[in-house]
Amino acid sequence: MPVYKAPLRDMKFVAFEVFDVEKNWSASPDLQDVSRDLVEAILDESAKFAEQVLFPLNRSGDEEGCRVENGQVFTPAGFKEAFTQYAQGGWIGLGADPAYGGQGMPKTVTVMSDEILFAVNPSFALYPLLGIGAALAMSQHATPELCHRYLPKIYAGTWSGTMCLTEPHAGTDLGIIKTRAVAQADGSYEITGTKIFITGGEHDLAENIIHLVLAKLPDAPSGSKGISLFLVPKFLVNEDGSLGARNAVQVGSIEHKMGIKASATCVMNFDAARGWLVGEVNEGLAAMFVMMNYERLSMGIQGLGASEVAYQNAAAYARDRLQGRSARGAQEREKMADPLLVHADVRRMLLSVRAHNEAARCFTMYVAQALDQAKYASDPAERKAAADRVALFTPIAKAFLTDRGFTACVDAQQVFGGHGYIREWGMEQYVRDVRIAQIYEGTNGVQAQDLAGRKVVRNQGAFVHGYVEEVRVLLNSMKNEPGLDAFTLPLARALERLQEATTLLLQQAATDADATNAAAVDYLHLFGLTTYAHMWALMAKAAWPHQQEEAFYADKLRLGAYFMERLLPEVDQRLAAVRAGAAAIMSFPASYF
Repeated sequence: MPVYKAPLRDMKFVAFEVFDVEKNWSASPDLQDVSRDLVEAILDESAKFAEQVLFPLNRSGDEEGCRVENGQVFTPAGFKEAFTQYAQGGWIGLGADPAYGGQGMPKTVTVMSDEILFAVNPSFALYPLLGIGAALAMSQHATPELCHRYLPKIYAGTWSGTMCLTEPHAGTDLGIIKTRAVAQADGSYEITGTKIFITGGEHDLAENIIHLVLAKLPDAPSGSKGISLFLVPKFLVNEDGSLGARNAVQVGSIEHKMGIKASATCVMNFDAARGWLVGEVNEGLAAMFVMMNYERLSMGIQGLGASEVAYQNAAAYARDRLQGRSARGAQEREKMADPLLVHADVRRMLLSVRAHNEAARCFTMYVAQALDQAKYASDPAERKAAADRVALFTPIAKAFLTDRGFTACVDAQQVFGGHGYIREWGMEQYVRDVRIAQIYEGTNGVQAQDLAGRKVVRNQGAFVHGYVEEVRVLLNSMKNEPGLDAFTLPLARALERLQEATTLLLQQAATDADATNAAAVDYLHLFGLTTYAHMWALMAKAAWPHQQEEAFYADKLRLGAYFMERLLPEVDQRLAAVRAGAAAIMSFPASYF
């Protein structure tokens, strides 16, 4: 049976020793009540609830899945009770605005609890996650009246939320959606259309479901500039906050998926359903992208959570499974064979997974810190710089962490050999479940295009130049520690590759319309590898003075050196692909395919 223990020691190292987040909390008037003792208590309780309540439901939820009966979706056994406990524990509102009943924890706290949640049960995680994202979009764009009416209920878990974008004919190209909104005399709108792939579109976990729906008014401009956002509740809400009549929104069916089977992915039909405008007319995408960007970081964390639980199981198996003898000769002569860990290739797979996990954990905290600075910093210039950094790293967090997370789960499964393909060990579910993270909330190819096109070419590399300068400051601060050359020299070389790739991207875009798209994925992976090297340098700097005190720190340095020597050289291959341009890709006629 699968096992999992939340990596609390590593989380605390990243938060308090690498980034010293407590210092940032104390500097913000909004975070004066956040302390290390409080956060450690939160993490301990999060781990306990996740390990004891949610983790046991992961496999049974996958086996049972969701079902539709008479227009009602039922989640697997145990999910409703677990959701109620989760809500009553205050977990849904952990990072939410206290004005609406939230606890106001910064993102540097919730990234850690989110990782635990995604590791133990990704299907369950999506139900509260979508409500939090919907509430975030509303809090920034809806009227105070709508916020006070809906947000406290969402944060309390009494109601939940969804994001309704995709239609049967319109996925990434939202400009061609057909869902229509017609204004009514009372200020509401009638929403008519069909949405697909709606996570948690219908379920039995909460009393009401609040749908955020993209639609177009009859006189809206064509394309994405004509999209508006509407709040459409499953049950209408009376003036006193009680539930009224059922709205004209129904589940058409649920999808039968490769993974996350305990998450109800629904086709939703809106038949002149009553809705209310969120934000301004024809500016729905701006409001929706508040939610989308939140979800994109969360998807990166989903990749990390999956690869962490996969690693823990693969490492446990490799310690116990006896297969063959060491190339150096028998290591455990009293046994019929040696454990798998004696084999260098098994160690290669495990170390590659763990090197990804620890760098990804550090990177999510790095992005979370920027999110907190963008929200809480008193200096407008500091907030703007942090917001720019978040914009740059959101597509990397989503795409790179999920691409590498999927690869990590496959490597962990490979450690099991044939048993990795057998259901009872749990590894095949991790591979199936994490695969979706590369697809939803904007496919990873789209994320790469966003990075290369919008975040680099459009501003002539300004965001990248700011990041490069930050890394150079770190390198300069480490130059007097010769023992850290194993980290600083490879990072400096990777930074040079990133700068060269950025220059190439800008040059190619000026003369070839296909060049940016052709280079995008390789550029994103080169950038992602460089950020991992950056994270490992930060962790090495924090661990170096303490390596004689505790094995934890010495092991951190050894694993970082493994990443630098064995995994980081991939930047050269990615740079070569960027340098090649689009010609080899675009030379084939359409008839070839």
